[in-house]
Amino acid sequence: MKNEELKDRPQELTRAELEIMQLFWAKGPSMVNDLLGAMPEPKPAYNTVSTVVRILEKKGFVGHKAYGKSYEYYPLVSKEDYASRYMDTVLNNFFGGSLSRLVSFFSEHKSITIEETDAILKMLKDRH
Repeated sequence: MKNEELKDRPQELTRAELEIMQLFWAKGPSMVNDLLGAMPEPKPAYNTVSTVVRILEKKGFVGHKAYGKSYEYYPLVSKEDYASRYMDTVLNNFFGGSLSRLVSFFSEHKSITIEETDAILKMLKDRH
């Protein structure tokens, strides 16, 4: 799914929704029990996971296939597309759309190396 198709979706997922999406992106199509089994302790209740999955489906992030009364859910949005959309939002909301301000922020606050900065700048140049 392309970024243009994500326009009508919420730009950010809640922490619980993102945790479930991370599982979908790692595992692929899954039933609620599969997701629950992959979660760390303390595991949430089955109904909690099921509710979050249904919310993600309502928001258009996951779809499902029915097998009788059982449902297998699958991601409709790739991790890369969501990350790209999310980072566009961060870039615009916090850095006025300026990539150089974003890179400057990370170099000041996350102690990235010169090599990492050069790699980031090279990637940005290659995109344009």
